[in-house]
Amino acid sequence: MASVPDPARFTRPLLIGHRGYPARYPENTLASFKGAIEAGCDMIELDVTLTRDRRVVVIHDDTLDRTTTGKGPVKDRSFDEIRRFDAGSWFDGRFAGERVPELAEVLDLTAGRCMLNIEIKESAFEAGYPADAVERQVVNLVKTGGAMERVIVSSFDERILRRIAAMEDPPAIAYISGHGADRQLVEMLLAIKAFSWHPRFKVLTRDQVHALHAAGLKVFPWTLNTQAEADRILAMGVDGLICNEMQVMRRR
Repeated sequence: MASVPDPARFTRPLLIGHRGYPARYPENTLASFKGAIEAGCDMIELDVTLTRDRRVVVIHDDTLDRTTTGKGPVKDRSFDEIRRFDAGSWFDGRFAGERVPELAEVLDLTAGRCMLNIEIKESAFEAGYPADAVERQVVNLVKTGGAMERVIVSSFDERILRRIAAMEDPPAIAYISGHGADRQLVEMLLAIKAFSWHPRFKVLTRDQVHALHAAGLKVFPWTLNTQAEADRILAMGVDGLICNEMQVMRRR
């Protein structure tokens, strides 16, 4: 059986870089991921989707417009086209030349350095579930990259997670939500054997954290920006914080 992250490793709240270190680097770029590692993160959260020619790339938006010099939907461009666009200068001229990375590049970069939380975008779901569906490609990259012990695959889309859960020896999976946890949500997480729940921090309560822990799940809320927010959420007993600014969480 393939291994997954060992819950015993989580002896203190983890510092999780949201899209790398977006407060100081252009999000979802190799520069941002390197910056997060250098700042001492335990895990990096990133977003993946497919290009027109079915390559798994790391970008948050469904379109190229906000974070690159390209225009239009990611799915309508080939990987080679997307690689020609600048993904750094929008943030600061110092990062001109940064490119949209492939997931395989990030797996290589972070090997032996930190964990990864790979979010599969809802828009990448395909009802026909082809042989090269994003779920299959992500899991294959994680397995062939020897990253099972340090990867959690997450999504807002329950259908994506159910597909992964049904695979042989699946990686750890996590459900992301903008709403709080009720009994139905906990039952769903248990049914798919989820590793963790990733809620919007503003909806989280201490009782919800206790309920998820009682069910054997970890809780990683998003997205923290200030020390006051971090202190309040850490007091609830969460297992880590997904942060834009690495300095908002004191190392415990």
